Amino acid sequence: MTVTLLVLGSGTSQGVPAIGCRCDTCRSSDPRDNRLRPSVLLSVDGINILIDTSSDFRQQMLRYGVTRIDAVLYTHHHFDHIGGFDDLRQYNFLQKQAMQLYGLEETLEEIRLTFRYAFGGARQSGGGLPSAHMHPVLGGETFTAGGIPVMPIPVMHGVLPILGYRIGDIAYLTDLNAIPADSYPLLENLDVLVLDALRHRAHPTHYSLEEAVEAARRIGARRTLFTHIAHNIHHERDSALLPDEMEFLYDGMMITSMQHSP
Repeated sequence: MTVTLLVLGSGTSQGVPAIGCRCDTCRSSDPRDNRLRPSVLLSVDGINILIDTSSDFRQQMLRYGVTRIDAVLYTHHHFDHIGGFDDLRQYNFLQKQAMQLYGLEETLEEIRLTFRYAFGGARQSGGGLPSAHMHPVLGGETFTAGGIPVMPIPVMHGVLPILGYRIGDIAYLTDLNAIPADSYPLLENLDVLVLDALRHRAHPTHYSLEEAVEAARRIGARRTLFTHIAHNIHHERDSALLPDEMEFLYDGMMITSMQHSP
């Protein structure tokens, strides 16, 4: 199975540059320091699987020319990960079918509440409503999305249990500050690991860069790429701090894995 990952956004909930900030990263002319809100698109044998509809979703879809989405996997319900939900209605129109959404039951329920007009709460339809079929999943139990096997990986985002996802030999783990012991076996023999690394200083709900490097070493993927990067990290300057097999993601980056899962 060949899996290609396109980085739609590698930034934090505020994005980079941050509004009104004059730090070196926010003023950088390096396009790798310009980061939309976090999301990736995984393509497997012609099937497009999106992880999270970020609050920059429409901009990301236009920027990268994404004309089809077969399924959406949600990591959790914070707004920077679900904010683009309404724009899925354009894909309903293009594909003439409801979108298939997957996530923890709590995550899906929060989407129903946040966008209640799409789930029976609208007084009028106006320009149309997004149409979606919700599929609750459980961490550690493989399911299929668009016919593709997906392993949901339980991780912790502060006190909030959320999900990362593994497809083939690529795993995507964002917005976490702890990996439960039972999740490590689900991350064995990875070709590519995408992992949260917010900033240099400790944070109560995200890995710091030092913590992310330590976790990446324990997981032992062939290649690790850090995401959900705040403006405290400058791509070129701080890349020199990373081990050889680790690097920072940047928007528009594309990674392909052609290895087979065990």
